[in-house]
Amino acid sequence: MNKQNIALNIEGLTKVYKNGVEAVKGVDLQVHEGDFFALLGPNGAGKSTTIGVISSLVNKTKGKVEVFGHDIDTDLEAAKANLGLVPQEFNFSQFETLSQILVNQAGYYGVPRAQAHKRADKYLAQLGLLEKKDKQARTLSGGMKRRLMIARALMHEPKLLILDEPTAGVDIELRRSMWEFLRQINEQGVTIILTTHYLEEAELLCKNIAIIDTGRIVENTTIKALLAKLDKETFVLDLKQPTKPVTLEGYNFTMTDEHTIEVEVAKSQGLNAVFSALTEQGNTVLSMRNKANRLEELFVGLLEQGRGE
Repeated sequence: MNKQNIALNIEGLTKVYKNGVEAVKGVDLQVHEGDFFALLGPNGAGKSTTIGVISSLVNKTKGKVEVFGHDIDTDLEAAKANLGLVPQEFNFSQFETLSQILVNQAGYYGVPRAQAHKRADKYLAQLGLLEKKDKQARTLSGGMKRRLMIARALMHEPKLLILDEPTAGVDIELRRSMWEFLRQINEQGVTIILTTHYLEEAELLCKNIAIIDTGRIVENTTIKALLAKLDKETFVLDLKQPTKPVTLEGYNFTMTDEHTIEVEVAKSQGLNAVFSALTEQGNTVLSMRNKANRLEELFVGLLEQGRGE
């Protein structure tokens, strides 16, 4: 594949801090143009250090990093022009207005002021902040500040957007609206890399995933392929009342109340036999859902395997 079609190319990335801590240990990673990519790992795994190197905030010890074919060692300005970063911390002036923050950010990348004002209004409107454009940033709620950070990162219209825990501390309703916005810009061609502790975000939004632990990539695959590795899942079935006596031969199940059943299903079994048995017993299934986040289960299992636990 032409390197111009690779949004991010990392080869042998290593970072050793002055105190001897090796935060990143020979990471190899490729993210293709147009992808919505999840980078997951526990605290201290090396996610933030890796992002810091990509965005030139942290000096690497060795290795290669390219953003759309531009090496950060030899062509840093071009690499930065293609990259937008939404860090975890709020690092804008709390006493500037939203409009000032966005227009000034665009100015760092040479965007003409009139064009920057139009672009600022566009992103503020899309993120539900337009009516706040002349308010100081300190007046915003935490969730609004998160959205402002996303708008700011997009002001120079980068081709690659990296979001480091973008919905941390954001309520679920606002989180979902942010998910929808990110889906839209990804569909419009922006490549997105997401780190998150909300693993359901990765399952809902992302196409591909890498899991990093103790500075190494322990898994790098598609979300679909990763979920296919599950040996078993627990499903919660809501039954129409009144329920008839339930028997499910060959399955582990529990009645949590008079119309709810939790059933453990191995990958080799499937759910068809469960539905057939319940129907034969005169029970009607009204709804079904996974008991636990599936990616969460896999995540824990992969980390345990990688550490030899």
